[in-house]
Amino acid sequence: MSLEERVYSVLVASASEKINDALLPLLPVSAFSPVHSVSNVSAAQRMLAEQSFDFVIINSPLPDDPGVRFAVDACTSKGTIVLLLVKSEIYMGIYDKVVSHGVFTLSKPTSKQALAQALCWMTSARERLRSMEKKTLSIEEKMEEIKLVNRAKWLLIHELKMDEPQAHHYIEKQAMNLCLTKRKVAENIINTYS
Repeated sequence: MSLEERVYSVLVASASEKINDALLPLLPVSAFSPVHSVSNVSAAQRMLAEQSFDFVIINSPLPDDPGVRFAVDACTSKGTIVLLLVKSEIYMGIYDKVVSHGVFTLSKPTSKQALAQALCWMTSARERLRSMEKKTLSIEEKMEEIKLVNRAKWLLIHELKMDEPQAHHYIEKQAMNLCLTKRKVAENIINTYS
């Protein structure tokens, strides 16, 4: 899927109509959908608990909380990129607190151009996370296959009195002869001897 075809889900936590009005035109439905807006941290926490979002944008402070802890917590959600907007007077202090957690921080007042640029950075970060998630999944699948093959080898050694190289060769030969993956052959062996 090309980047032009990607659509990102967004949660905006902001009590400021001015920021909301500046953000919404930067989030066209063709690239950002759904876009949910809430006006406090409690509602944002509930939304994030119910569904995952590609992007969370927090305009701090919110009526019930500054939103800094929520920004850090939202970054721990799988694949979520967070942008925290804070007053320029406290920007460096907040930045120092959240940068190690992966939160993007932008000082306000800000411009539409700065917000648009931040969205581009967030998109870039999300795509990098997406590629890392694919690699992680691939590694996890490979490790699961290795565990299954090793378990099948152990069963062949135990049940058919093969040694480890014979069991390994048997699984590979079965996979080639039957046009199956080693994983499938291992599963069949496990089902047969377990």
